[in-house]
Amino acid sequence: MWIALVCLYGVLKGIRDVIKKKALEKNTAMEVLFFYTLISFVFVTPEIKNALAIDYHYIGFIMIKSLIIFIAWICSFRAIKKLPIGFYGIMDMSRVIFAAVLGVCMLGEVMTGHKIAGMLMVLAGLLFVNFGKNDSSDKTKPIYIILVLISCLGNAVSELLDKMLMRHMNSGQLQFWYMFFLVVLYLAYLLVTRSKIQWRTLFKNYWILILSVLFVIGDKALFVACGKQDSTVVAMTLIKQCSVLITIIGGRIVFKEKQIIYKLICAAVIIAGIVFAVM
Repeated sequence: MWIALVCLYGVLKGIRDVIKKKALEKNTAMEVLFFYTLISFVFVTPEIKNALAIDYHYIGFIMIKSLIIFIAWICSFRAIKKLPIGFYGIMDMSRVIFAAVLGVCMLGEVMTGHKIAGMLMVLAGLLFVNFGKNDSSDKTKPIYIILVLISCLGNAVSELLDKMLMRHMNSGQLQFWYMFFLVVLYLAYLLVTRSKIQWRTLFKNYWILILSVLFVIGDKALFVACGKQDSTVVAMTLIKQCSVLITIIGGRIVFKEKQIIYKLICAAVIIAGIVFAVM
């Protein structure tokens, strides 16, 4: 069951990445981030009674998770705005490397021969896509690649915390408090930096609403999967990378991106590694 839930998350994640780029055409990264998290939090407010019953010893860990994601999302949204979405989707798969190392070091997960071989194939696919010509004309592209890697590290740490926290609470509690702290952090950022908000454009940017719905559904599925005893951080991170196919195809259909065959070949190598790792 948990594999199906993680696959659902991966599919929705790929769709969300494409929608993020569409939303960022009309508004800044911080505008989209704040309203995206705010609307998402509104959707989870029915869980408030359940959320208040949480063991408050773990609130601090949820705050740490939210802070990590706060930084990771700023990096990823700024990268998505500048990089081709297909290229971003492939580079985002590097979180597999970070998640594997953290899962082994922090949770004592076992790296079998299959998983090691699968990881090497994932790494090979990532290297191939960077060696190939990209359709991005942005001269500062290396900066945005670094932002993607920072985002991947942050998401890997967050996934580790998800697995740990779901041993002590249910998915509704984690989702409610996690979203609450994210809203507070993004609101504080906007107030401290005195960022101007384009209200009229925001209200017309329906991509943000769609993004929020997909996010709430996807995270619910992921947290439930984390609560399953037989699920591991490494395996879940590997399975989630099915999202890359959607970002590559979405990049071609929605944004008319080039090099799709080369990107699909690189993604195929990575996905083959994922399949081999979870066999």
